[in-house]
Amino acid sequence: MKLVKNCYSDDELKEFKELIIGKINAAQDDLNLFKEELRNFDHVSATMTGDGPTAASQKEELSHFAGRLQKVIAGLNAALVRIENKTYGICVITKKLIPKERLRAVPHTTQCIEVKSKSA
Repeated sequence: MKLVKNCYSDDELKEFKELIIGKINAAQDDLNLFKEELRNFDHVSATMTGDGPTAASQKEELSHFAGRLQKVIAGLNAALVRIENKTYGICVITKKLIPKERLRAVPHTTQCIEVKSKSA
């Protein structure tokens, strides 16, 4: 009989923590760039004439991407909490261990691919 593992080891959690911290840092760098672009955009657009709809849509797009990055960062920070609680990598629906490959691809996920596929 095969014993089913229901949590990752401390070493595995450490590996995921390092991965997540790296992704948080990269996402934060990107978010800072978007915020700087928005500040520059506000300054430049105040002196521009014409191209109003185009300028407005560009600003909206920058804001959208910044918002998405903030959500990703929040999800990654929540994943760090789950690591500390030793609940990281456990599907919230099935309570089964999420495969490492999925966690490496989407480290802030809380669902196994089977559950995610059904909800999509």
